[in-house]
Amino acid sequence: MSRTDVLVRAGQLAAEGVPFVLATVVAVERPASARRGDRALVTAGGELFGWVGGACSEPIVVREALRALADGEARLVRIGPAGRVAEGAAAETVVAASSCASEGVVEVFVEPQRAEPTLAVIGASPAAETLARLAPEAGWRVTRDLGPGADAVVVATMGHGDDDALEAGLQLELGYVGLVASARRAASVLASLRARGLDEESLGRVRSPAGLDLGPSTQPEIAVAVLAELIAWRHSRASDSGSAGVGVAQLEVAIDPVCGMEVAVGAAKETAVHEGQTYYFCASGCRSRFEADTARYLPLET
Repeated sequence: MSRTDVLVRAGQLAAEGVPFVLATVVAVERPASARRGDRALVTAGGELFGWVGGACSEPIVVREALRALADGEARLVRIGPAGRVAEGAAAETVVAASSCASEGVVEVFVEPQRAEPTLAVIGASPAAETLARLAPEAGWRVTRDLGPGADAVVVATMGHGDDDALEAGLQLELGYVGLVASARRAASVLASLRARGLDEESLGRVRSPAGLDLGPSTQPEIAVAVLAELIAWRHSRASDSGSAGVGVAQLEVAIDPVCGMEVAVGAAKETAVHEGQTYYFCASGCRSRFEADTARYLPLET
């Protein structure tokens, strides 16, 4: 996959709302196989497409890419031999020692592209139309249909099918379910849902009136108030999960018993099973050495 192909694929994934990481080589100290400007795309599953160096660099880039995807922070990763890699590295740079024979050093800038949460805006009211226009500017993907891919739903139909839309949102167990309605109208809708058999716990998840309390407001102002509440909910959810984004699992790593490198478990291509335990390796060379002399690399029993 060429540099251009990587960018094209990145654009496709971004348009589809699929998370990925873009890794770009920004500096090289020879000898090294990578060149400045080489780039790769790393998926949330740990697959790497493109080129940022050979077997010495790839597992480190994948590992740091998945970490970046988990915490939402871009980082500069400096990869090279233990005796040289830390020289001249800035304090904020991630320094990763490689056990490969190459004496080269590469620096790779790792940029996570998190999937934007999806907001279902139901209704054709002025508030709904304004919210659908504004939400993308605040980092939301907007759909006008309610489906399993949504993270939040705002129902602003002004009485045209509120009950059905809210029931669908509650059944999907969305994190945010908001109803734009007066207190009297909201009470009537909730009573209707209660008559349909929805329990009080479910009904208690409906936010109505949706949005921050701005007092008497116009329809566009209601949309702004709802968007502000959605932003607050999104940040609160991220804080509760200890992550900068929504729905990204923390990275599990294992130590390569041969070279001591940290390996992303879910993305490891080289593994071996010994006495029922799985071992993970940065590259085939380490796995081969382990299999040839397993006892040498197993921890001593105490």
